[in-house]
Amino acid sequence: MRTCAVLLLVFSANAQAERIKDLAQVAGVRGNPLVGYGLVVGLDGSGDRTSQTPFTVQSLKTMLDQLGVTIPPGVNPQLKNVAAVAIHAELPAYAKPGQNIDVTVSSIGNAGSLRGGSLLMAPLKGADGQVYAIAQGSLVVSGFGASGRDGSRISVNAPNGGRIPNGAIVERAVAGAAPTGNILLNLHEFDFTTAARIVAAVESAFGPGRARALDGVTIEVTPPPGDRIGFLAQLETLDVRPGAAAAKVIVNSRTGTVVMGGHVTVLPAAVAHGSLTVSIVESLQVDQPNPFGDGATVITPQSTIEAVEDSSRMFLFAGGTSLEAIVRAVNAVGAAPGDIVAILEALKRAGALRAELEVI
Repeated sequence: MRTCAVLLLVFSANAQAERIKDLAQVAGVRGNPLVGYGLVVGLDGSGDRTSQTPFTVQSLKTMLDQLGVTIPPGVNPQLKNVAAVAIHAELPAYAKPGQNIDVTVSSIGNAGSLRGGSLLMAPLKGADGQVYAIAQGSLVVSGFGASGRDGSRISVNAPNGGRIPNGAIVERAVAGAAPTGNILLNLHEFDFTTAARIVAAVESAFGPGRARALDGVTIEVTPPPGDRIGFLAQLETLDVRPGAAAAKVIVNSRTGTVVMGGHVTVLPAAVAHGSLTVSIVESLQVDQPNPFGDGATVITPQSTIEAVEDSSRMFLFAGGTSLEAIVRAVNAVGAAPGDIVAILEALKRAGALRAELEVI
């Protein structure tokens, strides 16, 4: 059965107005990544195999020693219900001590599953090496795995990772002075048209001279004297119609997925699509002698070669062909994923595809 590629159409010609807070962010207002190391306990025999992950035993010994429990020298516990894990989270902007944040826990050893485990108290550090949060709690694991004694195994999703909602308590706020002076807005995506339209929207709402575009990403806004927070609240709710996206075609060569922007067009071109199938069948022909004859049975190999060429179909693109016409023409010939990628690449090399072709 032939599998056809999925063609996703992204029409951006009639872009709807969006809020400034959805198009840009205030410079300096961002989260900070945190990372840590810890132990997950309480697993049902699916923890690290300590003979291959000695750091798990080392971590457990260190933790027990801090709690006043001493393991005799030379004794290495053979654990099956403990796993060493890496922990990561994001400290939101303006997070204050005492607030909770979500954390993600991932096995770094050979644990088969973290389902049913609990993370013991683990510090989360920032890029400067300082501890900003403490994580602890029971894991929520969406994956599931099962294995048999013969080595067969089945798994759904990834059972060796999970999340702890509100699993970390913020201990330290990120130091930073209150923003002063002009406000800088950074667009999520580079676009001169969107930057110019944001400037026009700000000046229309707050008066001329309040904003200017420094480049295709950054807009400088001069706030009026008074309540800066109130001004930012009004600023981020202004509606702006973003500029149309560039004409681009994204091709995933592994899955056969093709995504085309709404402004993709094709110059006059003719495309032929067809394929040749060659099949070879080997058989043996047995010749028997006549009854009561002196002859012998003879076996003769026979090869049957057949070549079938699918009827080649050609379709014509007129000048300025729209995206809808492109998709309709390609689907009409029943092109498979690899064929669609080949057609688009050939159109690009011929100079007929008016779009940037990106293969991922």
